[in-house]
Amino acid sequence: MGAKRPKRSEIDRLSVKTLDDQFLTEIQKGLNCSPFEGEAVLSVVREIFAPLMGTHPSAAPPGTMSVIAVDGDEPAGKPLAMCRKRTVSLLVHRGAEDDRLLHESGPEAFRRARIPDLCQQAFSQGALLTREDLAYRILFVSPRTVSRDLQALRGADPNALIPLRGTVQDIGPVLTHQVQIVRLALQGKTMTQICQRMQHSPAAVANYLSTFTRCAQLHQKKMMPSQIAFLLDRSRGLIDSYLALLADCRKDKTLDYHLAELLALGTPKKTMPRPREVHQ
Repeated sequence: MGAKRPKRSEIDRLSVKTLDDQFLTEIQKGLNCSPFEGEAVLSVVREIFAPLMGTHPSAAPPGTMSVIAVDGDEPAGKPLAMCRKRTVSLLVHRGAEDDRLLHESGPEAFRRARIPDLCQQAFSQGALLTREDLAYRILFVSPRTVSRDLQALRGADPNALIPLRGTVQDIGPVLTHQVQIVRLALQGKTMTQICQRMQHSPAAVANYLSTFTRCAQLHQKKMMPSQIAFLLDRSRGLIDSYLALLADCRKDKTLDYHLAELLALGTPKKTMPRPREVHQ
């Protein structure tokens, strides 16, 4: 028997997480135009670019899907229609590994194995999924089924971090985890140690370290925090936290040493010019 028809409030929440809404939000904020003007611009964009859409094959691996989710820096309580959105790429089905899991343990085990990782994937790309996203856009089940899965996951491991928009109440926890992960790396912790301690995927940790490294490089070029936030497409709060962490590095030899290592990894090596051949 199929899932029940979703409630209107859930449909309303999903309706503001589309490409059209993402475009309207960006243009209304960026150009300070009215909703009517935004709709007019959107209609022109559709008319001009629609023939060009979908002409290139996707480079994403099989089992990957794109989902529009709320930006992780948007605070709780803000109307979804006014929130900034991000398009994230999620690896839903991992191939033979998930084929075996589905065959041997069924759809419930598959969902419960994938939900934490899917949330982490979105989180590492700067967005937070909701129960409705998981239900209607990714796993194609009812929100009640997703709620049961989440309850089972939390019962099995109360300390497990499943970063959903409903559980991250404000911007603080998001920033705290990102900065804490970078600090652990600067303390010399390995990728495995960080993943185990913070319950994050290696891809999420690598994403945070990459953003921090680029922030440090731009700071070295004397760029302003607002410029760094714009160039990296990250919140001003996160950039300020990273800059404070850079200031701590100057006071601590261990942090400074591992910062230099991170910066060295993020800097392309200079190639020595080949000696010119001398013809006799």
